[in-house]
Amino acid sequence: MSWDKYLDDSLQVLHKLNSDDIKENILGSIDLISKSISSNKALLVCGNGGSASDAMHITGELVGRFLEERKALNAISLSSNPAILTAWSNDYSYETVFSRQVEAHASVSGSLICISTSGTSKNVLLAAEVAKEKGLNIVSLTGETGGDLLKFSDFIIRIPSKSVPMIQQGHLIAYHYICLGIEKNFL
Repeated sequence: MSWDKYLDDSLQVLHKLNSDDIKENILGSIDLISKSISSNKALLVCGNGGSASDAMHITGELVGRFLEERKALNAISLSSNPAILTAWSNDYSYETVFSRQVEAHASVSGSLICISTSGTSKNVLLAAEVAKEKGLNIVSLTGETGGDLLKFSDFIIRIPSKSVPMIQQGHLIAYHYICLGIEKNFL
């Protein structure tokens, strides 16, 4: 694929992000997560591979800062502790590595962000299922279908593409705007 084609494909997906559905889900996510953080509830974030890196990126922006100086916000990446990830996966199952951490950190009215380009990652789905049982709000970032995360999500941001790199680029734009909105609510 040429650079021009790749860039054109990227721009097409980015233009599709300007839909009412995506905007409403992003704004709803900002409000929901801000309310839960305001109530001293942790924001939990999970994903695999590149989405695990996105989970760490989101929590880094909120614990640290995005654009403005402000107090630290309570955000935990469920993908970032190698001792938990490897011990639990070795002794039990990688499918339950995030749901186990949701059990540990969950508070009613807290929030969980699930990141899965397919919306079908088993360990992310199990985290969402446990989060729903424990009364957490769920925001999901997925590809165009939403996959199985549709049934668990209070808000779902579906990037209109089947291409994993294009979906991930859309996720970055969406979650940066979510971080911006949350940060503005705490200035």
